Amino acid sequence: MMLNVDELKFDEKGLIPAIVVDAISKKVLTLAYMNRESLKISMEKGLTCFWSRSRQELWLKGETSGNYQHIVSITADCDNDALVVMVEPDGPACHTGSFSCFEKPVWESEELHEFSLEGLSKLIEGRKTEKKEGSYTTYLFEKGIDKILKKVGEECTEVIIAGKADDKKETIYEIADLAYHVMVLMIQMGISLEDIHKELASRHVIDHKVKQEKMTK
Repeated sequence: MMLNVDELKFDEKGLIPAIVVDAISKKVLTLAYMNRESLKISMEKGLTCFWSRSRQELWLKGETSGNYQHIVSITADCDNDALVVMVEPDGPACHTGSFSCFEKPVWESEELHEFSLEGLSKLIEGRKTEKKEGSYTTYLFEKGIDKILKKVGEECTEVIIAGKADDKKETIYEIADLAYHVMVLMIQMGISLEDIHKELASRHVIDHKVKQEKMTK
């Protein structure tokens, strides 16, 4: 059930904080502010529009830079006084040219480490561009596409065997192995996670249309 915009709580200046997040990587891109008018424009255009507190004017992100942010969804918090805006950006979010405004580490746990497919992809890519002695990933890149494809095939077989045995734990383990080797293949071929995301998203739209067609017949 969609929340009515009139239920949102704007502050004494008529503003509400909007946390902008990349819909693919889930990385926080920026923190900006919206008023009722900029929120209305954002929903009408499907592009982020903010209220610039420094310039005291509406600000359509990307209007001058071309780095538009295409809105996937807007969600309010439990108190209705803050928004999370999921977007697919055309370019960097920060005025410095950085992908995100949040690029300065302040503190990091020595025990807990954040994992992401994007981080793993960058690590794998690093093993190709800056070869590390003794690295299995570097070894695969040095052997080339035939070796990588062979490993992908072997891991596919392992997933099938584990799945056929109805062994959930082993299947998870083998799927993780397969995912890693597929990512090595992707880096070898210059395929990004975003490429796969866009392909899957396009199939979702097609599947939705097919379901609609079946319902109307």
